[in-house]
Formats: sequence, structure tokens, C-alpha cells
Amino acid sequence: MTVYVALLHSIVLGPGKRLVMADLKAMTENLGFGAARTLVATGNLLFEGGDAPIPSIEQRLEAAFRQRFGKHVDIVVRSAEAWRQVAAQNPFPGGDGANVGIRVMRLPLAASVLPMLRRIAPDEIDLALVDGDLWIDFRRKPSETKLLSHLTTKKLGIGTLRNANTVNGLAKMLG
Repeated sequence: MTVYVALLHSIVLGPGKRLVMADLKAMTENLGFGAARTLVATGNLLFEGGDAPIPSIEQRLEAAFRQRFGKHVDIVVRSAEAWRQVAAQNPFPGGDGANVGIRVMRLPLAASVLPMLRRIAPDEIDLALVDGDLWIDFRRKPSETKLLSHLTTKKLGIGTLRNANTVNGLAKMLG
């Protein structure tokens, strides 16, 4: 069995309606995956399954989510081994885990994205591209910067933002 990490992007189902993590775990197990568990109520899921191509797992999860909850949500999946590597490669390990974030991408970002984002980001924000994922040291609350409005699927492709505390928490759950 392979352990996978799935990150859901924007789990708000409608005005005032959020996804209940027990429902997400049940959906995952109904697909035949095992040992589904979550970290905080923001769409971070770990589960076990047979070896399969990551895109096929993402498609299965997205289709099941749409069918069960009536909304499309982008889901990015990584193997446990790949996730441990993500956590280990944080280029800003000394930063505040709540203010250091990563945009985990379905497809790797091109290096040409960094100069574009550096023109937008205030000088105190540090950016780094590691294996196609974008790490950001906001140095303050991420919500206090205009950079967030440029970290969209429309501009960067399918991905989702997590803070370093969540990255490390998922890695810890993996053992």
C-alpha cells in the first residue's frame, strides 16, 4: 500500500457551508482507499491505496467530490515520500510557520514565474521555487499582502496554498 497526501483547494461548499472532514474521509473510503485521516478542517487528507498514477487518483477524488458535494474542487495529490521531500526542502525553515507558505502545484511552475511575482511582491517577502512549488516567506500575515491575489489558478495553474505548520504537521502524521 502507498500512502498519499491530498490537498483540496477551497473547500467552502457555499455561503456559510464548509466541508465536514468526516464526510471527506467517508467519501475517500467509499472510493476504496483506506485509513483516511485529516489534519485541521481545511482539506488536508491522508489515505492509503494501491500504486496508481497520481493524475488518476486526483481525477477519481475530484469526480467523487463533485458527485457527493455538488461542487468541483481542485485536488493536488502527492505520495508520502514526495510529501516528506516537500517538508524537508523548505527554503525558509527559520521563519514563522504561520507566515511561511507554499503553493503546492499540480504541474511544476516554470522558473519564469519568479521574476513576475518578485515585481509584484513587496521587498520584504522572499520567494523560492523548489521542485516546481512556490515557497513564500511573507514575514507577516499573508492576508496583509496583495501577493495573494496573484497566486490563483488562473494565473499559475492548479495548486493550493498551505502554511509551513500544515506542511510539517502532515509530514509528522506520515511518520
